[in-house]
Amino acid sequence: MAGNNRKFFVGGNWKMNGSKDSINEICGWLTAGDTADTDVVVGPPTAYLGYVQEKLAGSGVYAAAQNCYKVPKGAFTGEISPAMIKDIGCEWVILGHSERRNVFGETDELIAEKIEHALGEGLKVIACIGEKLEEREAGKTEEVVFRQTKAFKDKVKDWSKVVLAYEPVWAIGTGKVATPQQAQEVHARLRTWLSENVSPAVAKSLRIIYGGSVSASNCNDLATQGDIDGFLVGGTSLKPDFVEIINARKA
Repeated sequence: MAGNNRKFFVGGNWKMNGSKDSINEICGWLTAGDTADTDVVVGPPTAYLGYVQEKLAGSGVYAAAQNCYKVPKGAFTGEISPAMIKDIGCEWVILGHSERRNVFGETDELIAEKIEHALGEGLKVIACIGEKLEEREAGKTEEVVFRQTKAFKDKVKDWSKVVLAYEPVWAIGTGKVATPQQAQEVHARLRTWLSENVSPAVAKSLRIIYGGSVSASNCNDLATQGDIDGFLVGGTSLKPDFVEIINARKA
């Protein structure tokens, strides 16, 4: 078990999946499961965000938007703002996910602006970073994740409102998973970087979670690593196995 006081955090990113019927089923087993010792946040598609928020009300599980824009309102077709997310009762947003970076072309600078605005509007942020396969093979993992974190570090005034998610792109949805040692090594280096570039106190208190083909079969080994404070889970968060991942540190 990790020797720190950081509360375990597990996020579920549903991506572009779900229907009211499937969401009813998911919320059923999610609220029936034991989630008391873990902060649990799930990110449904925008179309269902308010619906999920209402279904989970009072359960101790919270809904997060999968994305938002960097201004309160305006002529930005297809976008939602932090103000809108708050207006329907949600307090979390996922920003900088690799699919936003690599499918939709979001830059470090845009993600930093989004993080700054979301935090300024009172939301809590799951901020995602991670390297591609070719970057890892070229030995650039640290260079990439430090650059991505540096882009928004000066825009964060209250790090207690941030969860940092390390998601190696080569391990997302591929079935490949970083070994516990590989993931721990990057998390530890990130914590050192934060200590040197933000503050030792932030480095000690910030939750750094891992994402990338996390499953019920590998979550326990990952959860024993000292600098892994939880997970950001993709497809498996749509399945009952997700409850096992939420409780990975108890096992």
